[in-house]
Amino acid sequence: MKPFTYERATSIAAAAAAAARSPNAKFIAGGTNLLDLMKLQIETPAHLIDINGLGLDAIERTPDGGLAIGALVRNTDLAADVTVRRDYPLLSRALLAGASGQLRNKATTAGNLLQRTRCPYFYDTNLPCNKRNPGSGCAAMQGYSRSLAVIGGSDACIATHPSDMAVAMRVLDATISTVKPDGQTRTIRIADFHRLPGNTPHLENALGAGELITQVALPPPVGGVQSYHKVRDRASYAFALVSVAAIVQSDGSGRVGLGGVAPKPWRLEAADAVMPQGAKAVTSRLLDGAKPTADNAFKQTLVERTLNAVITEARSQA
Repeated sequence: MKPFTYERATSIAAAAAAAARSPNAKFIAGGTNLLDLMKLQIETPAHLIDINGLGLDAIERTPDGGLAIGALVRNTDLAADVTVRRDYPLLSRALLAGASGQLRNKATTAGNLLQRTRCPYFYDTNLPCNKRNPGSGCAAMQGYSRSLAVIGGSDACIATHPSDMAVAMRVLDATISTVKPDGQTRTIRIADFHRLPGNTPHLENALGAGELITQVALPPPVGGVQSYHKVRDRASYAFALVSVAAIVQSDGSGRVGLGGVAPKPWRLEAADAVMPQGAKAVTSRLLDGAKPTADNAFKQTLVERTLNAVITEARSQA
């Protein structure tokens, strides 16, 4: 790990000012991903800004009946919240499907959205990776790609986004509030937050330098039968080969998002529109234009079968 300086921010304004003073700074809260990457010298911040004291750890109703989730709410607390379990069970189930109890106790809402890919070639610093070292190439293209993206990738990167929570947030139409180093605030739709790799896979989200997430907001609950089904190589502490987040209404309409198949949580509203036609039609829309490798082509069939199981179970409950 390379040397770095450290400070504890006492306010959002102080955190933003610290980021403005130190161009190569990183915010740290739970540190469940950042510290691992620093040990491998994949992330090499010159300065860490500890934001745990900013008080961004509340879960509150919004005036329109939605939910405001502070950036520092721990994954365990969010999954266990009574309102989340009642009105947004999809989110609770997705959180509980991720990581381990110990990690969920430390990991935060904002950090979960910002976690970086678990592509093995990203973590192996002896091999080229355009996320880690832009322009160096993508070792995964000629490597073993069973766990990697079948859609949304590019010639520069086929890594997947690892978050379970983000897939649920995408289906729930979350919005993300931020503050910039100059104090300006803005709101970003989660659909626009994570970026596809294109020719710049190292640019993974819409945040600018030093921009701090302060809150994630959910719109009023939409009801329906909400499910999160994660297919993985082992029952716990494993990332998704394929995950399906779905909301199915009594008339067969609904929403669906996928994890484990793309560089970002994957949802197409055009696929939502054909939910009443069944899993085959939805999968065809979701994976239109897919470019699987020989190692991960099975994911296309796995998506359809998993989605069919989710829709069938939801309709029986509805």
